[in-house]
Amino acid sequence: MQVSIETTSGLERRMKVGIPAEQVEDKVTAKLRDAARNVRLDGFRKGKVPLKVVRQRFGKGVRQEVVGEVVSQTFQEAIVQEKVRPAGQPSIESMHDKPGEDLEYVATFEVYPEVELQDFSSLSVARPVAEVTDADVEKMVEVLRSQQAEWVAVDRAAAEGDQVNIDYTGRKDGEEFEGGQAEGSDLELGSGQMIPGFEDAIVGMKAGDSKTVPLTFPEDYHSEELKGAQVEFDIKVNEVREKTLPELDDDFFAKFGVSEGGKEKFLEEVRNNMERELRRGIQNKVKTRLMDQLLERHDVELPASLVQGEIQALKRQTLSQFGGGQDFDESLLPDELFKEQAEKRVALGLIVAKVVEDAEIQTDPTRVKAQVEELASTYEQPEEVVRYYYSNQQLLNSVESQVLEDQVVEYILGKAQVSEEPCSYEEAIQPDPQPEAEEGTEETES
Repeated sequence: MQVSIETTSGLERRMKVGIPAEQVEDKVTAKLRDAARNVRLDGFRKGKVPLKVVRQRFGKGVRQEVVGEVVSQTFQEAIVQEKVRPAGQPSIESMHDKPGEDLEYVATFEVYPEVELQDFSSLSVARPVAEVTDADVEKMVEVLRSQQAEWVAVDRAAAEGDQVNIDYTGRKDGEEFEGGQAEGSDLELGSGQMIPGFEDAIVGMKAGDSKTVPLTFPEDYHSEELKGAQVEFDIKVNEVREKTLPELDDDFFAKFGVSEGGKEKFLEEVRNNMERELRRGIQNKVKTRLMDQLLERHDVELPASLVQGEIQALKRQTLSQFGGGQDFDESLLPDELFKEQAEKRVALGLIVAKVVEDAEIQTDPTRVKAQVEELASTYEQPEEVVRYYYSNQQLLNSVESQVLEDQVVEYILGKAQVSEEPCSYEEAIQPDPQPEAEEGTEETES
C-alpha cells in the first residue's frame, strides 16, 4: 500500500492511497468462489456453477462490495501509518477502479488540532458559599403551597394578586384589531401578561363591572402595526377570584411523596431537596466560570466537521425539548442559531480531552455509582432506577462523561486560585448573567 498525505488548508488533509491490483482481485475471486458454492442458476446444480459464469453474473456487484471494504480497511491502516487523527468521516473522491489495475483513491478529511494548555495557576475562580436557612425553607414551602393553590370566587373588588375572568375588545382608530378580543379569559392581576396599564385598570372592578380604558402599546411591541399605537379596550369583569392556599396537612404532604412523618418529615424532605439543588447550583456555577476562563485563555482551531456535528446534536436536542413529540425537519432550524454554542462546546471538548490526556485522568467508578444513586434518589423506587442506568449503556455513558468532566474541573481548580464568595441560597442556585452583546451586534428578532 502506498500512501501520501498533504495539508490543503488549516486542519484539512488530502491523503492519496494506492492498493496493488492483486490485493483487490484476490478478494473478489474469493467472494465469487464462496458465491459459486451457494448460488442457484437455471441449468446448473447447486455448487456446480462455473466460476466464469458467476463472475459474469455477479462480478460487478461483488467488486463494488470488495472495493468498499478495502477502502474502509486501508483508510484505517493509512491513518495509523501516517499518525493522523481524523475529526469526522473522510470524503472519498478521485477513485480509480479498473479490473487488473491498482486501486487508487483520495480521502479528504480534517484532523484534530494540537491544543497547547495554558498555565492553570493563572486562573482565578470564585466559589459561592451558601447554606439553606430556615427562612429559605419557609419561603420554599410557601412557593409549593402557591403552586397547589385554588382560585375561589369572591364578591368584592379585584385586587392585585387576584385572578379575574374577563371579556375584552381592543380598538385602534375605532376599528377592532387582530388579537385584541377575548371572551371568558382568565388573567392574574400583577402577572404582567398584558400591556402596561391593562391590569391596573381592572384593580377595583367587581364582577359585572365594565369600563373603557385608553392605553398605549409599547414602542418595542412585536407587532409593527401596534408599536406605540394608542388604543381603547372595552373590559368587562365576569368573576373575581382570590388565591386560597392549601393547609399544611397530610393531604398536602402526600402530593410531594411524604406519606408518613407529618410536617417534620415534609420539612426534612424540602430541606434535603434544597441542599441537593444548592450543591448542584454551586458546582455548575464554578464549572461555568472555570470553563469561560478556559475558553478565553485557549485559542483552539475548530474542525468544521465537529462543529457541524454539534450543531445537528443541538438541533435534535431543541426539537426533543420543544417539539412536543412531533416529527419536525431539522433543516428548518437555521445553523446560525446554534453555531456559537456549538463552537464553544467543541472548543471545550478539545480542551477537556487534552487535560484528560496530559493528566492521565480516568473515570472513577465509585463516583459514577454515587452520581447514579443521587439521580435515582428522587424517584419512588431508586433501586430500580439504578439498575436501569447500569443496563442502559447510553445513559451510563452520559453519567461517566459528566463525572469525568467534574474530575477535570477539580483537577484544574487544584492548580488555580480559588476564592470564596459568600451569598444567599437563591443567589447560589441562579446561573451567572450572560454578558451583553457587544455594541454593533444586531439582535435577532424572535
